Amino acid sequence: MTGAALAVATSGLTKRFGSRAAVDGIDLAVPTGAVYGFLGPNGSGKTTTIRMLLGLIEPTAGTRALLGQPMPGGASAALPRVGSLVEGPAFHPYLSGRANLARLDAADRYADTRTVRTRVDGALERVGLLAAAGKKYRAYSLGMRQRLAIAASLLMPRDLLVLDEPTNGLDPQGTREVRSLVGSLAADGATVLVSSHLLSEVEQVCTHLGVMSEGHLVAQGTVAEIRSGAVATVRVQTSQLDSAATVLAGLGVSEVRRVGHEVHGVPGDLDPERIVAALVGAGVGVRGFVVDAPTLEDLFVSMTGEGFDVSG
Repeated sequence: MTGAALAVATSGLTKRFGSRAAVDGIDLAVPTGAVYGFLGPNGSGKTTTIRMLLGLIEPTAGTRALLGQPMPGGASAALPRVGSLVEGPAFHPYLSGRANLARLDAADRYADTRTVRTRVDGALERVGLLAAAGKKYRAYSLGMRQRLAIAASLLMPRDLLVLDEPTNGLDPQGTREVRSLVGSLAADGATVLVSSHLLSEVEQVCTHLGVMSEGHLVAQGTVAEIRSGAVATVRVQTSQLDSAATVLAGLGVSEVRRVGHEVHGVPGDLDPERIVAALVGAGVGVRGFVVDAPTLEDLFVSMTGEGFDVSG
C-alpha cells in the first residue's frame, strides 16, 4: 500500500530509554478510512508509539508520517487535521463542559473566534453531551468525561483521530458509549487509530488490527487477515479411537492424537463434511464432531504470551 493511501505510516520506528527499547523498529500501516485497533498488553509500547506519532516525544530511530506528511517537518500541515486523546482527559473541574471546550478552542491558533459557540456546541452534540453542556465537569460521570475529551478533539474538522485507551476505567455502559462514538466517527469518514488492551472493545468496531508485544509489532492486517492465521482443530467423540485416528491420518489430518475419549487433529483445508463422511464410511461410530476455531483472544495470547482483558 502506498504512503498516499495510509493515514499513519512508520518505518523502523524505535524509542529507547537508556538500554531498554520501549518500541523496537515497528512499521505501522494504517489505511485511510480504517478503524485501526492498536492492541497489546499494558506496557507493550502502545502509548510510547502514539506519543512519537504526535510529536510529543522524539524517536531514537526510524521515520513516521501522518496523513501523508513526514513528521516532524510536516507537523504544521498534518496536526491541525489530527485529533487526539492521550493518557486521559484533563479539564478544569469547576468549569462547565461548554466552558472547558471554549478554553481549549481559544488556545488553537487555527480556530476562528467568530464561530466558537457553533463549533463547541457542534462537538458537544456530536458526542451526546449538548444537554449536559452547562453542568460542571466535576459532576460528569467517567463516560461523560471521556466523551468530553473526544469532543475536544472534534472542535475542528479532523481527518485522523488518535485515541489512547479511550475506555480506560469506564464501566460497561461508558465503554459502550465510547465504542458507539468511535464507530460513528469512522462512518463519517475519519480514520481512527484506537489503542486498547480490551479485546472486545476493538473486536466489535475495528476493520484493521496491529498487535504489540514488548515493543515489537507482532501482527498487523485486516481483522480477516489476522483471523486467517488461526489453526482450527477437529474433535471426534467415539468409542473407536484407533480406527478414527487411522481415518483422520489417512485423509491428511495432521497432529492426530488421542485425548481422553476423543481424537483430535488439525484438518487444514479439509471440509468437515468430508471428514465425517469418511469416518462413517469406515464404520466408525461418531458420537460427536466439533470444529474448534481459535478466538482472537487465543491468537493474541499465542502472539504475545500474555492474556488480554476481554471485559468491557
